[in-house]
Amino acid sequence: MLHLKSRQGCQKGVCSLIRLLPIAMLLLLAGCQQTNHKSKETTRQIPSDEKVSVFVFDEQVISRHIHHFADSESSRIEADRQTATYYKGDLKSLLWMDYMGVSVNADSLLQYLQQVEELGMSRQAFYVEEIERDLKKIRHLEIDTGENDLNLVVARLEYHLTKACLRYVYGQRFGFIRPQRIFNGLDVEKEDDHHNVLRYRGLFNMHMDRPDGDYARRVIRKIESDSIVDYLSEIQPQDRFYLQLKGMLPKASSETERQRIICNMERSRWRLQRPIPETGKRVIVNVPAFHLYAYGADTVLDMRVVCGAVATKTPLLDSQMEWMEVNPQWIIPMSIVEKDVVRHVGDTAYFARNRYQIFERATNKQLDVSEVSSEMLLSGKYRVAQQSGSGNSLGRIVFRFKNPYSVYLHYTSNPSAFRREVRAISHGCVRVERPFELAEFLLDNPDEWLLDRIRISMDLPPMTERGHKYLLAHQEETEHKQIGYVPVKPHVPLYIIYYTLWPDEHDVLQTWPDVYGYDKVILQHLKPYLP
Repeated sequence: MLHLKSRQGCQKGVCSLIRLLPIAMLLLLAGCQQTNHKSKETTRQIPSDEKVSVFVFDEQVISRHIHHFADSESSRIEADRQTATYYKGDLKSLLWMDYMGVSVNADSLLQYLQQVEELGMSRQAFYVEEIERDLKKIRHLEIDTGENDLNLVVARLEYHLTKACLRYVYGQRFGFIRPQRIFNGLDVEKEDDHHNVLRYRGLFNMHMDRPDGDYARRVIRKIESDSIVDYLSEIQPQDRFYLQLKGMLPKASSETERQRIICNMERSRWRLQRPIPETGKRVIVNVPAFHLYAYGADTVLDMRVVCGAVATKTPLLDSQMEWMEVNPQWIIPMSIVEKDVVRHVGDTAYFARNRYQIFERATNKQLDVSEVSSEMLLSGKYRVAQQSGSGNSLGRIVFRFKNPYSVYLHYTSNPSAFRREVRAISHGCVRVERPFELAEFLLDNPDEWLLDRIRISMDLPPMTERGHKYLLAHQEETEHKQIGYVPVKPHVPLYIIYYTLWPDEHDVLQTWPDVYGYDKVILQHLKPYLP
């Protein structure tokens, strides 16, 4: 049996409720009035002085209408699928109706839905007009037959309210799109001879809040327990930058500017799980700005960076800076081996010029490059490495952090690239303009001799007397590898992000180019919600 929620029980008679709220009589008849158990509908003739027609509240008809809406649901939006799943089940009660009529929760939800244009969203995407219209039909008893049949109106209102509610809470709490799914299926990295995709390039690994499989049910339980109003307030993004963007939206001077704001508001809804440590230290790389910002308790460090080319994009991720390597060896990623190195197999001059060496992974034995075939390199049993020191592609220092893409921050043997305006030229790693300053920032109260050991190893002039004495004593050496592995303790959070609206080093909001076309991707997937 389909029940209506009752907060106070059904103690009063039907007649005393008719003049309180006309619709209460209609709904009460289904929940409280004794009827013939063989009948599936309840009718009531309202006295003539009420001037209202005869109404029939039929629980089976309402349930049938709701099941039809659920069975007809074809949307791929998670909130819509969860709505359909809920209503395909055994419907025990209406979520938005109680024994007094339409629940006040419906009005509270509607107040939020009526403001979706402030988010850049369409009222139509949240059924605002349909909900307003059906609420009016029920509350003003503008009911007749056909499309205005009471049972159809109640069913349609119930389904639309739940669908709109889930769309809204999913979007405001987690974001309206799923960036992991979208961006990690964007660029084809490898395909077979028949152009079947074998592997997509990984482009997104942000550890952000995501809805689990029970999230929709938890929201529904909040509706049932009358706590949905508090939850609607709780899920609103409170990030200062998000609120700034929201305030800018009504003032947008063009559709292009408006779309840019909407895209960056969506990014701001993706709530990261990695907190800022007590030290306040964190490093942010904003790809469209080609800039790195390092924030400390009383320090702001900024510098230019080089990021991945369009074909080899820098992945968006969050991690922690854990250690540095001074004068590192570059283990060339398999993707670069497959694309660039393998075609030079047998060209010993190429390997010598680039200082590339080949090692067997299992034994770490170095092989003669003239004896290595293409099949061997592609087998995965061998690695190609570039010797450390001057001319190494990583430069004199690399900053390591765990990630599934084998990318890192490092210097470069080609510093002229930092003078370019558009610096999307790397294979995916991030090259930093002033690596020693970044190293000094990451270290927790380093002593001067540690810093000098790093300077000397990077071929920078020392700052201490001890450092000068060391260089005098080792004048004949061409390279000075005073130090190699340098731990970063405590670890410093790193965020590689993509915002086309983001403050510069002076905290002034700037517009940055959409170098990877990600704004267009976001807009395409936001399309169901946009005007």
